Amino acid sequence: MSRFVFATAQYTSGDWESAPSLPANLIDSLVRYTDIEVAPAGVNVRLDSEELLSHPFVWLTGHLPVRFTDAERRNLQRYVERGGFLVIDDHNHDINGGFHKTALEEIERTFGRMTRLPATHELYRAFFVFENGPPATHHELNGWGDDLVHPYLDAVLVEGRIGLLYSSKDYSSEWDFHPESKRFMSEDVTRFGVNLMVYALTR
Repeated sequence: MSRFVFATAQYTSGDWESAPSLPANLIDSLVRYTDIEVAPAGVNVRLDSEELLSHPFVWLTGHLPVRFTDAERRNLQRYVERGGFLVIDDHNHDINGGFHKTALEEIERTFGRMTRLPATHELYRAFFVFENGPPATHHELNGWGDDLVHPYLDAVLVEGRIGLLYSSKDYSSEWDFHPESKRFMSEDVTRFGVNLMVYALTR
């Protein structure tokens, strides 16, 4: 099996590079907690490129409104239908914000309405166990953004498997720090990121 490479989605609109430290942090977590062989650095991959299809896991985030081109939309459909796992995370944590509104419009235009994942979904037990579903972020708990704790994640399912996961929780802010900072934490907040990557690699 070839080494896992963390991929960040590069799209034409918006600010796709808004969480520059997140890839290194999740790579570090995968190395710390699993035996999965991981490339030491992530890559940026265009949504309209053939390269996208070679990555089992892709992270997409941003603050600004996002509009996919026709080519990006077609390739994203191919990616999800062929077994890829794309995570789209709102870096604003704001359901009234431009990213959230436009991202949902693009997802529904491309795939139709999403399914709300129950807290019992296997994603929350793919490696670490999260009994209550997706863990809350500090931004939610501290009232930043829309001042809401979002208890669920939504997904595009392909034959029961998650092909696209949408988050309003702003894990992009939660996980955008230098990995060395983990030694000062009472609990590593990136553990749910491990579940996401393990799910993508094993389902």
